[in-house]
Amino acid sequence: MVARARECRVGPRRYPESSLRRAGEIRAVRPLPFLFSAADQRSPLVAVTDASTTVASPSDVTREQSRVIWLLLAAAFVAILNETTMGIAIPHLNADLGLPPELGQWMTSAFMLTMAVVIPTTGFLLQRFTTRQIFMAAMIAFSMGTLICLLAPGFVVLLAGRVVQAAGTGVLLPLLMTTIMEVVPPASRGRMMGRVGMVISLAPAIGPVAAGAVLDHLSWRWLFGIVLPIALVALAIGTKWMTDLNETRRLRLDVLSIPLAALGFGGIVFGLSQFGGEASGAVTAGVVALVVSIVALGLFVWRQLVLARADDALLDLRVFRSANFTVSVIVMSVLALSMFGTLTLLPQYLQNVVGLDAFESGLTLLPGSILMGVMAPLIGRIYDARGPKTLLVPGTILVAGSLFFYATVGAHTPWWVLIVVQTVMSVGLAASFTPLFSASLGSLDRHLYSHGSAVLNTLQQVAGAAGVAVLTVTYASLLHSGASVGLDIASAGASGARLAFLIAACISLAAVVLSFFIRKPDESGADAPVGH
Repeated sequence: MVARARECRVGPRRYPESSLRRAGEIRAVRPLPFLFSAADQRSPLVAVTDASTTVASPSDVTREQSRVIWLLLAAAFVAILNETTMGIAIPHLNADLGLPPELGQWMTSAFMLTMAVVIPTTGFLLQRFTTRQIFMAAMIAFSMGTLICLLAPGFVVLLAGRVVQAAGTGVLLPLLMTTIMEVVPPASRGRMMGRVGMVISLAPAIGPVAAGAVLDHLSWRWLFGIVLPIALVALAIGTKWMTDLNETRRLRLDVLSIPLAALGFGGIVFGLSQFGGEASGAVTAGVVALVVSIVALGLFVWRQLVLARADDALLDLRVFRSANFTVSVIVMSVLALSMFGTLTLLPQYLQNVVGLDAFESGLTLLPGSILMGVMAPLIGRIYDARGPKTLLVPGTILVAGSLFFYATVGAHTPWWVLIVVQTVMSVGLAASFTPLFSASLGSLDRHLYSHGSAVLNTLQQVAGAAGVAVLTVTYASLLHSGASVGLDIASAGASGARLAFLIAACISLAAVVLSFFIRKPDESGADAPVGH
């Protein structure tokens, strides 16, 4: 592939580059037979006549593209680091602010729900605005949200700051994945997605441990005080080095689709969070919220299908025409439900039932997360060479098996056993995420990459928020009922944790079955990405 050329030769003739294709997208094709001789027809169409320009290998990305990808990876690391600190912090926040467990879990659920509302709009945003504009807006929103959390006087303002943080995070993740799909050739996408997996894994490894160390010695405000300067440094670097890799086009934003998405996706998790709550009328509120969300989602889907006829959909649902994409998204959603729910519930079980402090709880999660990050590049190479089934089938089995073991834990389960089980589960997640990211988006046409990324991340966040709600509410419900009949906190909490993990384990079996039906897409040929 020729990265830049001012003039090109077609057979025996010379043409301006603009008459063939725009810079960076010149491809070799055969000349028309009625224009050139037989000898000319056997020769490549495009030749460079300006040797001063840079030539890029088809298997590589340019230095500029690589720099942008690494900036996006760094920004995603900061955002995920911030998100994963809350799992450890929730018991402290509940105690400091006098919150019941089902209300405190909204520090994580509200974050994921906000991303679930923001992410559907990214299919539109990534086509309407430049890479630099989106990056800068996302990092500014994330930094402002972090500052609000740092200065928050109480729960309501703190929750509002988390929502602003999530608005920035929700844009960053689809931007990263869409950029990779656009500029990285198919043969190398597994390795690049492996780098994404490495960042996504290392941030959760550092987040809980750092949060535990901070909370054991300092106020919870320092969780945001540490993240804020890191975010500002990423913003400053992006101001200098971030460049545009995408093409923009004028699109009409369908404003009505946004509240429909918010009511639909947000109502599901809010409704689930009400079941098991102590507040009067909680179950009624949950039922009403679920009914409203189902109606809103139905209207949202109908409107997107209508708007897609004019290519104006906020979220183009034609991505589900690909069976491989659909199955991959379902498996990803199941794993997200299990992972986010477990990462939120496990610290509460470790602190309230096993009796560990916040720092020790974080250390329990550390080995598995580090191994997950170290394995990610290798997983990407295996995917490029062998396809998804070699990784997905054993990976999903390891996740399901770990959750079934968690369903047997009690107050006296040795801590080292929990470390081993969590490490095994992390290996399974590492073997699953990279193949799912690559196989799902690789199954789509190029013009649907941004919408596919939006759908994938939206459902991942909704499933994760639902997992947090279901597992935490189950745990809290049995904790309250056990305490009301005279059980101590450890015994009541152990029963709640076992039932919650059992629910997640049963759901994870769907991922095991569906993993056998996911294939590696045929991405060779005309739809292979080219440099921008």
